[in-house]
Amino acid sequence: MLYIVATPIGNLEDITLRALNTLKEVDYIAAEDTRHSKILMNKYEIKTPLHSYHSYSSDAKVQRIVEDLKDGKTVAVISDAGTPGISDPAYTLI
Repeated sequence: MLYIVATPIGNLEDITLRALNTLKEVDYIAAEDTRHSKILMNKYEIKTPLHSYHSYSSDAKVQRIVEDLKDGKTVAVISDAGTPGISDPAYTLI
């Protein structure tokens, strides 16, 4: 299952409990910028592996995520701020 998880714009404390639970429970997180996302992960002690997924990601990376989903893995996709999807690298995955 693919989870589209919104992240805070500005204040890290604006994240929802549901988003935090999802980020803690999935097999891995596809993040626009893992360096930026680690700030959020560290604040909330989220140990889920981060995989980079950005505008320069290859089609092979998209295919790998799709194959993981077909194999029953759970993946959360996040952007640097806000909801992934529009004008965002996750657009091709979604």
